[in-house]
Amino acid sequence: MKPDLYEPALNPVYAATLAHYEVVADPARVRDPNRKGTVENAIQHTQATALKGRRFETLQEQNAFLEHWESKWAASRIHGAERRQVQAMFEEERAHLQALPASTMQYFTEVQRTVCDDSCIRVDHSSYAARPARIGSKVLVRLFERRIEIRELGTQALLRTHARVDRPGTVVLPMAERVFNPSRETRLILAQARAIGAQADRLCQMLFAIEGRVGQRKLWGIVNLAKRYPHHFIDAACAAAMEQGVTSYGHVKALTEQLVVKALADLQTASTPTPEPASPQADLFIQHHELIRSADEYADLFAQAVSTTTSAPLSQESTQP
Repeated sequence: MKPDLYEPALNPVYAATLAHYEVVADPARVRDPNRKGTVENAIQHTQATALKGRRFETLQEQNAFLEHWESKWAASRIHGAERRQVQAMFEEERAHLQALPASTMQYFTEVQRTVCDDSCIRVDHSSYAARPARIGSKVLVRLFERRIEIRELGTQALLRTHARVDRPGTVVLPMAERVFNPSRETRLILAQARAIGAQADRLCQMLFAIEGRVGQRKLWGIVNLAKRYPHHFIDAACAAAMEQGVTSYGHVKALTEQLVVKALADLQTASTPTPEPASPQADLFIQHHELIRSADEYADLFAQAVSTTTSAPLSQESTQP
């Protein structure tokens, strides 16, 4: 909350809580305690007295203990500042209290989103219809646990409510609100599909005719396969997907990868040389036999021959006068 005596800017969740319980937050003047009401610090008081040093197995067990503590001790004690019993002061205020709402306050977070050219906003990788918000405008989105609210950014007027989906990629958009006239983004995608091949162009044209602009994310996935795989594999995968009747991006991607793996396997098989048949004379050259001496014996024989050859000239020279 931004402090301001006359026009305080409230936190959105705090403002929604006040509106839910139909109460008003009255800001107090700074350094003027006489104008500030006496407020019991209930949470810290309960934590420091009733709950301090205790552990509970379940929430029901804790609530039962706190109910007993409230009725037997907290309500009957004497308030330190007022010097009066807490229960007696509550009985005086009871007549002025209103009944609580049937439902509790639901916590939410707020984000801003831009309405895409398919008239949807994106939340957690899913699409939600945003009409009557205009395409290209910014809206305020409140994210609850089980629903989302789309509001105007300036006035925060409620425009649309949707049940929150769990599966990413879900499209929450009635067929009557889908946009089928091609945009500049649509023409760009279809041009890239034509560059891949005739079958990719045909598949993308068919998907756009069925789903409209909201299906452009699927088309982007198909044409972006060209960044990793050759065009003719993608084109062949699109043809196979249409023949099988499964035209999702994931299926086209899987078929493309299968074609690439098969092509690489065929190329590796073609490049591997065929081993030559063994020669009939190969069995004539053997390394081990009982008539063949070991290599150590041949080494000793060679060493003796070398020593005899080198010592003979020296003995002849010594006999000369």
